[in-house]
Amino acid sequence: MSKLTKNQKSVADKVEAGKAYSLKEASELVKEITTTKFEASLDIDVRLGVDPRKANQMVRGVVTLPNGTGKVTRVLCLCTPDAEAAAKEAGADYVGLDEYIEKIKGGWTDIDVIITMPSCMGKLGPLGRVLGPRGLMPNPKSGTVTMDVAKAVKEVKQGKIDFKVDKAGIIHASIGKVTFTPEQIYQNAKEFIATVIKLKPAAAKGTYIKSIFISSTMSKGIKIDPKSVE
Repeated sequence: MSKLTKNQKSVADKVEAGKAYSLKEASELVKEITTTKFEASLDIDVRLGVDPRKANQMVRGVVTLPNGTGKVTRVLCLCTPDAEAAAKEAGADYVGLDEYIEKIKGGWTDIDVIITMPSCMGKLGPLGRVLGPRGLMPNPKSGTVTMDVAKAVKEVKQGKIDFKVDKAGIIHASIGKVTFTPEQIYQNAKEFIATVIKLKPAAAKGTYIKSIFISSTMSKGIKIDPKSVE
């Protein structure tokens, strides 16, 4: 068994094993137990009482975090020439169409989100093998295929993220940075959890929110009492 480092020892007793904290308490505690020298990300994991294999129990949605994600999101907007100026003004890092499609075909994927228009989706079809595995393929359900590309760009830049439940019934998302204040962490986490609750499928039976954990990069997970955020 490996020995605990000095930093690990200092935080080991701060989180009680098996205890479920209120969201307010967890938002403060996650900062206290983070000892990384770099700006750690804040992650949230929500285990749901759904069967993701059934289409009527799939949970997927988007949420705009009140305090953003704390990271710079590189946005590529693939649109028609008449929408380019608005997309650039909204903050898109790259704007165009054919030239960027060719760059992606050549292996370029130095972006975080792609936003496009319905009329341009036909050109993105052949790029599915490149974009799909990287989670970059635009989707109407996540708001990345829209006629109002400027609005979509602005929302992503302001902290809009999309999420979906995985095969194990867990939703995992990054909701900020450890440099956020406890109140900012609380607000982002509360908005995220509230959105997940609103998306409860009618077909889901029994307990919907089974567990919630919040953690920072390389930190211990803190269990949250679901009742503290409902």
